[in-house]
Amino acid sequence: MGIRSFKDKAPSLGQYVWVDPSAQVIGDVTLGDDCSVWPCAVVRGDMHRIEIGRRVSIQDNAVLHITHDSRFNPGGFPLSIGDDVTIAHQAMLHGCRIGSRVMIGMQAVVMDGAVIEDEVILAAGSLVPPGKTLKRGYLYRGRPATRVRPLSAEELEFLPYVAGNYVRLKDDYIADSGTGA
Repeated sequence: MGIRSFKDKAPSLGQYVWVDPSAQVIGDVTLGDDCSVWPCAVVRGDMHRIEIGRRVSIQDNAVLHITHDSRFNPGGFPLSIGDDVTIAHQAMLHGCRIGSRVMIGMQAVVMDGAVIEDEVILAAGSLVPPGKTLKRGYLYRGRPATRVRPLSAEELEFLPYVAGNYVRLKDDYIADSGTGA
């Protein structure tokens, strides 16, 4: 597994975490219980912290990073992610805050200081610009992301379901490999 310290800060992994051998988890990163980091994903907490809740799936080639503290960015921008979040393939999250029960679509980009509240779906290819807030309970899409419509009851049920599905798949990978955190 590509789990390594940087400047005396080591990743902290909860129980039953799966990190694919080709993925990288570096520095000041906390992964909650039942998280999964899939092939070639990068979670790089080298200049600020990354805090990830429980049952979060970080899929293939996703990039999670931060912005350091400087006179240009006082305090910097850490990255925080709630529980039951699905981050799809090639998504990029940078110095933002993601709530719980959220789905980030393939190749979506969420930039510094942006906030995605709980129970949001961000469509594939969307861009959330710096400092923008996506309010709870809606589907957003576009570049820049705009609110499309409220989520249906079925979509609200789907968000924890898809997170749980990736927990089950992760468990299969752990059983198959005989490893796990």
